[in-house]
Order: sequence, then structure tokens, then C-alpha cells
Amino acid sequence: MTKGYSLKQDLRLLINNPKYSDIEILCEDEKKLYGCRAILAARSEVFDRLLYNEMKESHETQISFPKIHSNGMKIILEYIYTGSVKKESLTKDNTVEAFYAADYFQLLELQDFIIKIIKNTLEMNYAKNYSPELLSKVAEIIPLTEDNILANLLVKEVASITLNDVNFDRLSIAGLKYLLSFTREKKDIPFATREYEVFRYSAILAARQVSDDAYRTLKKKLPTLKQMESCYDIEFEFSIDHQKVTKELEPFIKFIDFNQINAQTIADIIEPLKIVPDEIIFSVYRHKALLNNLDLNNIRGIPIYRIKESDLIWDESACGPKLIIEDNGKVVRAPNDLNSHQNVRAKMILENKGIYEWDIIFEKVEVAWVGVCASENFNYEKYAGDQPSVVWVISTGGNYRNKNYCPNFGNDAKITVHLDMNKRACTFTINGIKYLETLEHDGLPEKLYPVVSLSRPGRIRIQAHQKNLI
Repeated sequence: MTKGYSLKQDLRLLINNPKYSDIEILCEDEKKLYGCRAILAARSEVFDRLLYNEMKESHETQISFPKIHSNGMKIILEYIYTGSVKKESLTKDNTVEAFYAADYFQLLELQDFIIKIIKNTLEMNYAKNYSPELLSKVAEIIPLTEDNILANLLVKEVASITLNDVNFDRLSIAGLKYLLSFTREKKDIPFATREYEVFRYSAILAARQVSDDAYRTLKKKLPTLKQMESCYDIEFEFSIDHQKVTKELEPFIKFIDFNQINAQTIADIIEPLKIVPDEIIFSVYRHKALLNNLDLNNIRGIPIYRIKESDLIWDESACGPKLIIEDNGKVVRAPNDLNSHQNVRAKMILENKGIYEWDIIFEKVEVAWVGVCASENFNYEKYAGDQPSVVWVISTGGNYRNKNYCPNFGNDAKITVHLDMNKRACTFTINGIKYLETLEHDGLPEKLYPVVSLSRPGRIRIQAHQKNLI
């Protein structure tokens, strides 16, 4: 492109270009970048103070930033020279370093832009989630305080994932510690992991720091709640260095609420491990005895319910007369002679405070609706998009109650419904993209059900939702 037509494009030619530079920038990873001191100083007060003062730095041709990675510095240079950053310049490998560098150089607009990009990426690419890695990186290089916008964003994102779905090499000790410390006393943050499995993840991650053998042993011998439900055979005749594991687990102990863990689980599984101090175990027993605890496995914060696969089936008693339910209740099908729309709701009752999520697969459809309904005054032979008892609903045409909500979708589409009974709101993810608008509803009934509406040809599956991680 010929020079002189675009100031922004011409200035982009100067970025990290030795030909037009008079200062070398040495970064944390010992990589050397190049800049023009006048441009750097004009665009950043921090650079101005460093490069134009009476100290020796003003006369040197190299300046060092031992805590800023070159990945972050490249983003700083792009922003300083052009006033913006291309979206494709920010990746999961450099966003944290870029945010830290933007904070260091007091570039507030760049910080806001980075937060926006991360938030949009995590929300819009719902099927790909790398928040555990980002939180781990944040914990390593950025001071963790309650007013840290990036850390708080990532904590809330990781909290919405069941820790059982996060591989142990994806969340660092520092990242897990911040997650637990931040959410320990906050009751208004949605949290997907039951407290026993918070302990389980912490203990196994602690054992990983001791040895591969301790990690493998504890991972094998500490069952998940799902394994316990299926008569998992628990054995405790194994050899690990209990003292070392206890020491590695110590930073997490004060952030785990053992009072929320079932007393039988404490007695049968946690106490025999001998990695939790006796005074904590005895304190839990005392607490449960004095308060007559109901011994439910609770979740810190607002529960995110992972509905059991066995609970998500279509209800034959709450179904249009011509619809056919098959595949053990998982699939509803419209026969070839059904020309109008009929509805079916699931058996699962959504009535507790918290967040519910489930998936709907449109295996074969032309026009259909998916959403949430009440049982009162529900007509199973009138399409769901125009009934007062259907609280939230979207159509394959991308409409929410005749208003545009998302692009059209059809055969093989996967819709995840996110129902927040605390906020009295619902949002939808369609084919991995979570649409940001929250559909609020006043006068919400106490009991709600998943619902779909279909005609021929139509075949719709319901299944439990699991948040996918890359």
C-alpha cells in the first residue's frame, strides 16, 4: 500500500521496526523489541517519565522491563502506535500479559478493550472455555485483589464449571487458591461444584505437588459424588506421604467449608485419609450435632444444578396426543400425519433457587420452539410460541415471542437453556454461541418445566448439559 493514504496504516509500519527506532525494549523473557521514544512518551505518562528525565535512562538506548513479557509488550506497542488493537492480535496466550502491561503503563482504554474481548470470547464461544488457564496465569503475574477486574471475571467463569471437568494440569495451585478464597464467603456467585468435590480437587492437586505416585493414588482412591452414588468400592489401604500431602493441602484448607459436606462422607472418606487436621474434623462433627444438620452436599454461592441424565426425559402424561416418545423418554417425535404443532414438557421440575442448564438437540425439524413453561393452563395442542403459560421460548426462526433474538437454526442444532431461578431470567446458547440478552420475566410461577413444540417432520432430544472445555 502506498504511504500517505492512511495515518493508522503508516504508523503500523513503525511497530517493532528497528529501522525507525531509537530505543531497545528488553522484556522479561529476554526478547528485544524496538520503539521510538518520542511516540512512546507522547502516548504514555509512564514512558514519558522513564525516557525524558534527568536520570541516566534518558540517555541510554535500551530500557528494561523485567516483569513484562514480550507478548504483552507487543500489544502495548500496537496500541501506542495506532490507538487500537486488532481483535486477532489478542489470543489466550497473550491477553493476561497484555492486561498486566496495560495496567503498568496506565492505558485504561486498552485495559477495558482487553476485558471486553475476553468476556465476549468466553460468552460467545461457549463450547470452548479456557478460563482455568487464564486464571492460573493471572494468579502468577498479577497481584490478586478484590478490585482486580480481570481476576474477578475469570473467577466467576471458572466457578460456573464443575471442577470434575477441569483437568488437573489446567488450573494451578495459585489459580485454585484464588478461586476458593474469592468464593468462600460470597453467596451471590453462581458455583457449579459441590463442596466435597472442591475438597477432592484440592487434595488431588496438592498430591500432584508431592509426587506422581501420590497424585495417581489419591486420584484413584478419592471417588467423585457420581462414583459414590454407583456403589464405588472405597479402599484406604494405600501408601502416600500423608505429611507432605497435608502440607501442600494446607493453603486450601481454610477456604473449604467442611460444614457443607455430608457427615457420612466426612467419616467414610475424608477422615481416613489423615490429610485434614483432626481439629477441623471434630469441629465439623460438633457443628452438625449442635445444629442438627440435614447432611446435604451443598454448594457455596448460588447452586448451578447439573441435572442428572436420568431425570431429563419427556413426560408422556404432559404431551400432545399425537406426539411419540421413544428412546427411553429421551426423544419426542412427530408422526407424518401431524400437520399442526403439539407440545411436550419434561418430567424434571425446576423449582429450587439456583441455575439450571440442559441441552435440546434438534435431530430433525423444520419449525419448532424450545423453552420453559408452567403447568397451569398449558395447551398441548397449540404451538408454544403464543401461550401465556410458556414463560420463555425461542423458535427455529431465531425469534423470541416474535422479536429477533438469534440467527435461524435447524437440523442438528444444539440449544442449551440456562434458567436462573434467582434472577428470574433465562438465556440460550445456540450451536456453541451464548446470546447475551437476558430475558427477564415477572410473576414467575414456582414450578417450571423444559418444553418443546414440534410438527412433522420433527425429532427432538433432551439431554443433560456439560460445559465443554478445550
